[in-house]
Amino acid sequence: MALPGSLQRQPANRGLVSHFTHHHIVVFLLTFFSYSLLHASRKTFSNVKVSISSQWTPSCLNSTAPELRPYELWNSSHLFPNAEEATLFLGTLDTIFLFSYAVGLFVSGIVGDRLNLRWVLSFGMCSSALVVFFFGTLTEWLHFYNKWFYCCLWVVNGLLQSTGWPCVVAVMGNWFGKAGRGFVFGLWSACASVGNILGAFLASCVLKYGYEYAFLVTASVQFAGGVIVFFGLLTSPKEVGLPELGADEDSSVEEDANRPLMGSDDAEDDDQNYSIQATDADNQPKAIGFFQACCLPGVILYSLAYACLKLVNYSFFFWLPFYLSNNFGWKEAEADQLSIWYDVGGIIGGTIQGLISDVLQKRAPVLAISLLFAVGSLFGYSRSPNSKPINAVIMAITGFFIGGPSNMISSAISADLGRQDLVKGSSEALATVTGIVDGTGSIGAAVGQYLVSLIQENLGWMWVFYFFILMTSSTVLFISPLIVREIRLLLHERRLRMLSE
Repeated sequence: MALPGSLQRQPANRGLVSHFTHHHIVVFLLTFFSYSLLHASRKTFSNVKVSISSQWTPSCLNSTAPELRPYELWNSSHLFPNAEEATLFLGTLDTIFLFSYAVGLFVSGIVGDRLNLRWVLSFGMCSSALVVFFFGTLTEWLHFYNKWFYCCLWVVNGLLQSTGWPCVVAVMGNWFGKAGRGFVFGLWSACASVGNILGAFLASCVLKYGYEYAFLVTASVQFAGGVIVFFGLLTSPKEVGLPELGADEDSSVEEDANRPLMGSDDAEDDDQNYSIQATDADNQPKAIGFFQACCLPGVILYSLAYACLKLVNYSFFFWLPFYLSNNFGWKEAEADQLSIWYDVGGIIGGTIQGLISDVLQKRAPVLAISLLFAVGSLFGYSRSPNSKPINAVIMAITGFFIGGPSNMISSAISADLGRQDLVKGSSEALATVTGIVDGTGSIGAAVGQYLVSLIQENLGWMWVFYFFILMTSSTVLFISPLIVREIRLLLHERRLRMLSE
């Protein structure tokens, strides 16, 4: 009995490896570290919140204030009367950043599909680095403290940083087909976690000199990275004369490797492959419209699910060092270093879960199982004892089950959604789809950061974790139709294989 085309396909790892060139490696590394640097500058802010809070309040924690300025002068120019109000404002800044970041993602995805991705990415990195320098370093050197100025700078920073993710995902989509996409993108999407680790490391190294130097170091490195991207990044294989994705029609393995995972089940097996941003000399495809991208199968469901999941993931990103210092009384530099374990778990989780989804050729069931375990790990972490080794282990497990699915949705699944059969006539779709998914996720994360500070202030940290459990469960609920459909497909394929034996 002949099997359907979907069951005849084999993993194309050999074809994938044989088509790698040094250009693929350079693109992988440049996009990886460009987004890592963007995340490092964001992580710096979360890692120095305790220092910023003490500087903005006439607190005993600010031991250098009597030496540098008379108490009367400091007391007349402080921003907040107590640490609680300063903490609430820091949460407001997180919310402002994420809202502007979300709006920027919707715009940046559309812009990225219409302009040169290298220009957009480089401009965003360099401009964001300057804003971070103004926010954290220059204002402190000039002793200029103003809430509205901070808010305006963080709005601009959110808009500029939003150019990063849609551009790097689109470039990766141009160079890497579906063969092993879950593994390749799972490994590559560790760029955010590596950026968090890098940001925490840089901040902890120079924090003893003042929080302004943490901003200075990360901003300088990010600006240099933007310059390197401008001169070194290749956005498409055609720029160096390499065949575009799907150009090699002689290899059936490569055809299967580049077939969209999110394609319709009844698509014909001889459908011709296509690239995402590549243009044809005879027939230039038009970029897909925003509302067309929203109507693609799976985009809305995954976007809503990612809104809930990114809320939890970014709450750990923004508040974990502060929580460790506030709840356990650990030093800020120690809390910064310990928070790295959450990102380590996310790196391992994204890679392993991406590899499993490649083997199954299904993403949603893998996400569902991981998120169910995430609920248990969140409950366990909320009751972690005052022990750094135990806390680090549970933190890494939590990162594995939350950071892993978050990385999958924002990278591999976004690439799947942007390469469906329905967008073959409009191949410039990936940056737009990525912007929609990540933008919706950032809206959820933006709302969440303010809620976290509000819940913590009124109810305590335990209720914050109950809130995280609710949002993680909601993620599973939103993708439940896709989970049911893909499990049915897996069972149907298994029955067909048994009948063919």
